[in-house]
Amino acid sequence: MPPLLLVDAPSLLYRNFHALPKTIRGADGRPVNALLGTANYVLRIAEDHEPRAVVMCSGPDAATYRVELYAGYHAARPPVPVELAPQFADAPAFFEALGWHWRDSDELEADDLLGSLAAAEAEAGGTALVLTGDRDMYQCATDSVTVLYVKTGSPGPEVVTPAEVLRRYGIPAELVPDFIALRGDPSDGLPGARGIGEKKAADLLQRHGSLEAALAGAVRERPARVSGALLDQSDELRRFREIATLRRIAVDRPADRATDRAAGAEAARRRGMDRLAERLSGTP
Repeated sequence: MPPLLLVDAPSLLYRNFHALPKTIRGADGRPVNALLGTANYVLRIAEDHEPRAVVMCSGPDAATYRVELYAGYHAARPPVPVELAPQFADAPAFFEALGWHWRDSDELEADDLLGSLAAAEAEAGGTALVLTGDRDMYQCATDSVTVLYVKTGSPGPEVVTPAEVLRRYGIPAELVPDFIALRGDPSDGLPGARGIGEKKAADLLQRHGSLEAALAGAVRERPARVSGALLDQSDELRRFREIATLRRIAVDRPADRATDRAAGAEAARRRGMDRLAERLSGTP
């Protein structure tokens, strides 16, 4: 069975908005750089992997329950740029014209939808590819789910498997939320445990097997600053782990659907993306 390609739509739209010039404008004179860059990137991945369907996932920047767990979660992120907001609004119609599914949530973030769809696909005996620029998604890596990590400045995504997570972090993929809780995540506004960096976080998890076990053995840790951080911040670290853990929800597996190149070309032309239209239609 061909893989299911799951795409972190907000992540790619943001990246392409900042990577491509805002002078790329549509028929109405407004920027279309984020939509154009994302469409081209996803098309290339789809052409390389021939998925059974493409699913663009979206959701709020910060789920309410995560902010309630820690007020600093995503607190430092700037608002959506004025030139990007209309592109976000147009994204569902544009990507669906390409034959791609659009999945959204009012309560949960795109990451949660990605993880839920990937798990559902694996449980049904299929495989999934998760295209994202968020390292939090490394926790999804299994024998059936591969993360395609979009790295700034790289011509293509990095392939992240369970073995790659182990090589990079020294822990299994399922412990990524525990690792984030200890190490922290500046992009999400999570400070982690005081004085515990990446190496010490990995060491604690390698020796104890989980954050909870590390907290249970905190009194015996050395140096004293590590013991103190674990003891003093135990409840806070548990909340960080809950924030970092993807929330599983019930989802329907999307139907097989090929990229609709003809409809996509027409949608691209209406938005002034003539080169993309040519690529899709195969005409100069």
